[in-house]
Amino acid sequence: MNLHLLPDRTGAAAENMALDFLLLQRYPHPAVRFRHYDWRRPAFTFGYSQKIAFVRAQVAALAGDPAAMDLCRRPTGGGVVDHREDWTYALVIPRGHRLEEVPAVQSYRAIHEALAAALRGQGVAAEAKAAADPEPVDGAAPAAPGVCFQKAELYDVINPATGAKIAGAAQKRNKHGLLFQGSIWRPAAGAGVDWDRFREDFGAALAAALAVEAEPVPWPELAEHEVDGLTEQYATPEWNESR
Repeated sequence: MNLHLLPDRTGAAAENMALDFLLLQRYPHPAVRFRHYDWRRPAFTFGYSQKIAFVRAQVAALAGDPAAMDLCRRPTGGGVVDHREDWTYALVIPRGHRLEEVPAVQSYRAIHEALAAALRGQGVAAEAKAAADPEPVDGAAPAAPGVCFQKAELYDVINPATGAKIAGAAQKRNKHGLLFQGSIWRPAAGAGVDWDRFREDFGAALAAALAVEAEPVPWPELAEHEVDGLTEQYATPEWNESR
């Protein structure tokens, strides 16, 4: 099993989310899949279970009119993610790989330790957060996922000196494997990062962590009707506003 390094692509939010999900569902090879992508318009994505009223309020506070942003609900969980200045990627680990079979916290740690190592290679102070925050007192329920990059959780990538969050992610697991959608907040990483070099270094670090060989490959031949259909679904009010 190899790590397939897919070509970069730029898409609207619904298209990017659809392609990530189809890389989990329909990829024609038994390989780990990695891709970095950009955004056609200023975009925010949000977790599968989040309420649209909360999302719009957070987007308004961060960016003004939500209608001016490209909004899409992710197939994974997590909070509201601002993609205007981030470096976005998706990783799919198929069934049969050992890291797909471990608890989510372990896969989260392994991937983020590889990411932090790639950043440190360019002098960025970065490490996976090693300790969880204290449990709420007096029986209070843990806070629901809110806005990414405002608060670091266990094994998010942080600056160890300041505690500022650099990278986070969300996961979805099904019978096909594990989809990992990740985001690096570039301002937190610093202005000196060469992102082309980072892409190569991160791919190499992932290959080492997954104990597979990395190889660049062309974009897979996904069924056009499925790509178009899922993109259209992810752009509908029913998908984005129903929860």
